[in-house]
Amino acid sequence: MGNLDGLSLVFQSLLFGVVLGFLCNGVVNGGYVKYETGSGVVEGKLNVHLVPHSHDDVGWLKTVDQYYVGSNNSIQGACVENVLDSVVESLRRDPNRKFIYVEMAFFQRWWNEQSSEKQEQVKKLVDAGQLEFVNGGWCMHDEATCHYIDMIDQTTLGHYYIKDQFNKVPRAGWQIDPFGHSAVQAYLLGAELGFESLHFARIDFQDRAQRKGDKSLEVIWRGSKTFGSSSQIFTNAFPVHYSPPTGFHFEVDDDFVPVQDNSNLFDYNVESRVQDFVNAAITQANVTRTNHIMWTMGDDFEYQYAESWFKQMDKLIHYVNKDGRVNALYSTPSLYTDAKHAANEAWPLKTDDYFPYADSKNAYWTGFFTSRPGLKRYVRLLSGYYLAARQLEFLVGKRSTGPNTFGLGDALGILQHHDAVTGTAKQHTTDDYAKRLAIGSSEAEVVVNSALSCLAKNKQGDQCKEQELEFSQCQLLNISFCPPTEENISEGKSLVVVAYNSLGWNRTDIVRIPVNEANLVVQDSSGNTIEAQYVSLDNVTINLRNFYTKAYLGFSPKQAPKYWLHFQVSVPPLGWNTYFVSNGASRGKRRRGFVMDSSQNETIEVGPGNLKMSFSSSSGQLRRIYNSKTGVDVPIQQSYLWYGSSKGDIDAQASGAYIFRPNGAPPTIVSRTVPLKVIHGALVDEIHQQFNSWIYQVTRLYKDKDYAEVEYTIGPIPTEDGVGKEVITRFTANMATDKAFYTDSNARDFLKRVRDYREDWNLTVNQPVAGNYYPLNLGIFTKDQKSELSVLVDRATGGSSIADGQVELVLHRRLLVDDSRGVGEALDETVCVEDKCEGLTVRGNYYVRIDPLGSGARWRRTTGQEVYSPLLLAFTHEKVENWKSSYVTKASTIDPNYSLPLNVALITLQELDDGSVLLRLAHLYEANEDPEYSTLAKVELKKMFVGKTIKEVSETSLSANQEKSKIKKLEWKVEGGGGEEPAPLKGGLVSNSSLVVELGPLEIRTFLLKF
Repeated sequence: MGNLDGLSLVFQSLLFGVVLGFLCNGVVNGGYVKYETGSGVVEGKLNVHLVPHSHDDVGWLKTVDQYYVGSNNSIQGACVENVLDSVVESLRRDPNRKFIYVEMAFFQRWWNEQSSEKQEQVKKLVDAGQLEFVNGGWCMHDEATCHYIDMIDQTTLGHYYIKDQFNKVPRAGWQIDPFGHSAVQAYLLGAELGFESLHFARIDFQDRAQRKGDKSLEVIWRGSKTFGSSSQIFTNAFPVHYSPPTGFHFEVDDDFVPVQDNSNLFDYNVESRVQDFVNAAITQANVTRTNHIMWTMGDDFEYQYAESWFKQMDKLIHYVNKDGRVNALYSTPSLYTDAKHAANEAWPLKTDDYFPYADSKNAYWTGFFTSRPGLKRYVRLLSGYYLAARQLEFLVGKRSTGPNTFGLGDALGILQHHDAVTGTAKQHTTDDYAKRLAIGSSEAEVVVNSALSCLAKNKQGDQCKEQELEFSQCQLLNISFCPPTEENISEGKSLVVVAYNSLGWNRTDIVRIPVNEANLVVQDSSGNTIEAQYVSLDNVTINLRNFYTKAYLGFSPKQAPKYWLHFQVSVPPLGWNTYFVSNGASRGKRRRGFVMDSSQNETIEVGPGNLKMSFSSSSGQLRRIYNSKTGVDVPIQQSYLWYGSSKGDIDAQASGAYIFRPNGAPPTIVSRTVPLKVIHGALVDEIHQQFNSWIYQVTRLYKDKDYAEVEYTIGPIPTEDGVGKEVITRFTANMATDKAFYTDSNARDFLKRVRDYREDWNLTVNQPVAGNYYPLNLGIFTKDQKSELSVLVDRATGGSSIADGQVELVLHRRLLVDDSRGVGEALDETVCVEDKCEGLTVRGNYYVRIDPLGSGARWRRTTGQEVYSPLLLAFTHEKVENWKSSYVTKASTIDPNYSLPLNVALITLQELDDGSVLLRLAHLYEANEDPEYSTLAKVELKKMFVGKTIKEVSETSLSANQEKSKIKKLEWKVEGGGGEEPAPLKGGLVSNSSLVVELGPLEIRTFLLKF
């Protein structure tokens, strides 16, 4: 007992010392403390901008809805609903606290569930600048695998919502997680949105190391050669990642050291935590210019219990500022940019992009350029469909109730997320993405069918409430499944084919539909019988059709159609034309393609038009491409190969959904001798090549097209040998290309690439294949002193030139191990029918052309637009006489004597909820890309909207959330002055009387119209 008394005295003396320390030093003794959190920028000190954020993936390891409600937490403990609930409550406790939010696909779900009282509270937080929307799109879109139109659409969807609910305009781009960054993101989805800054985390590890050394993480980025400084943006690449410095991560379930400032409790640590803060701040300041640094206070799905973060940040701001060596403050990217701008510093200049991205020497994130090619094609197909559907919805008058196009826009907005279209989500999440697209497209299909019925009947608005015609569309046409064209044409009726053209110019194309009879007659809308060609269905297509209709639709049709029927159609701009397929009493103008016996000649020449391709009759391989019109003649070979995928057995890094890591062996040539079948016809020649049991190719040369359309069917990729495979097609031409090739940036600008080289930092080559791959959305080309070789693609993919004269594309991937970047699954897509499962087979197209030097741009731009926006086909059955007497068979919705210039695309025509109409026009050419088309273009709105009176035209920012004249651009100093540059050619103001829109090269102009 005596010992207890002694201990008591010891504790009493310790307590006295602690209390005395508090009385002397002002520390907390367990009572309430009001922390001083209202610090602003302090001149002359290092200012640490604390930016609270939560990075909320719109699907990844879990589905969008699972992330929102917090289900399936055995995979990942994440609930966005909790984040937003708790952040709002925490912000209301202290008016100095701030938080930024990005993903409007989540926020709008949450917002719609809130009471009017809660909504008012949140609006006050937004108005006070405590809650700030940054980026503000439906998702944080990817920058490698997205088409620029999709990027614009998903951003507009989010910005429209923010403007409608809060009357706010986001000021900052926040692309913190995408795996590399595109030039188009900088100038188009940055400066042209009115953003003043762009912030992100992921840049190449070698690039980052060099930039930290010379303090060039923050730059002025001029992403466009065409626009130069007029579309530049302040860009901030984080020193490490988008999480806080080590030791300052405060999620509620983390093992972190809190600021313990209660002297009545053990482990009091204010001084040590302040010292930790100062040390981390100085470390970052040493790689950053000016006396302002940003700490990104958050991470993936953080702030589940927001007070866990804000309590610690409150204390840090309070005690760090009392310490006085540095200044800490709550901030946002906008406030941080204002501070950087006020410093009047000269910044380094950046002019290219941030691809490819590697986070270590053997880890190039170039695999996702191609991962899940089926999903990538579905996204691109529906993107063009969404554009056309919105046009049709506007043309007949958007309905206030019933089916609309929003569901498809919502699904496509979600799919632009950097773990969606990239192919880097778990399989169950990917299935959920595909389901959303299917539901959205089904509803849009109803809108399209109804609109076509109205247009054919020449009715609009209220006149068109009842749909008179029952149209069908064929989503599986590429595998020959199209019930309305396959069924027997009943006596007296015809198959009616309505083709809608969403482009602003007249187009002529070959339509290809599956049929069962070879005695059909095709007539145009004027009653003229037109030439038709039949090609027998190949066995590969029949097998695909049987398996995948069962997999997707749950049934297999009893029999496959016998033929593909080809016929040429001509469709006016923003208009339609009707064709009738009938049973024929006589043969008329129709021909069977005939198969050529290839054993007679050493070389087989194919092509009904100017473009000819020569094949070896012995090897079956391509030898030469020749254009009789231009005289370009290029010896060229085309082959399929596969890179064996690293399994992580050489070192820990494997090839996976994100990362492309060949195993070091030369790529395996699939076949040196290929069985060849040639079909000659009046409209199209086809070359069928069976490269092996799982690669089949059909090359089509059309009579009036000077390019080759290549249809490939790849899969199931075999893995029984224990080797994952990355399947490529490679063209090898006799061209001296000097290591250079050109790839598109989000289907917009073409950027020069040089093998084993980076423009603004010194590259150490570790992966000579993967490190030279770049993302493609439009295509790739290379050139020498005489000619150009161009390849266009039908979906996002990866491409490169690994040797001079070569162009290669990765078309399909099937891998056996995960690449350790979080998804936790091998990229091994399978499709099951009952108890039979096999690897995914992918069918797609790419397009090849040769041109004289300097002449290829015209084809790349025009055909690229046609690939993105194919003809929309709808089918029904009716008597020809009844149809012609009751319906309009051919019309343009614009002035019949007018079309858009060939260098301008209509990329948005959409009626908004308030009745105004969103119009976007895009010039397709860069400055100096083509002597004729890289010029000022003019669009006459009066002729575009014939029959309507435009009462008001307002030009807006790219996302239509503010008047363009109100966009204020910050002026930035550039090291060395940035060089003299001519002012870009841009269109002038639109006169309310003439209503003519001018567009300079690459200019996109956005308008809100009222009729």
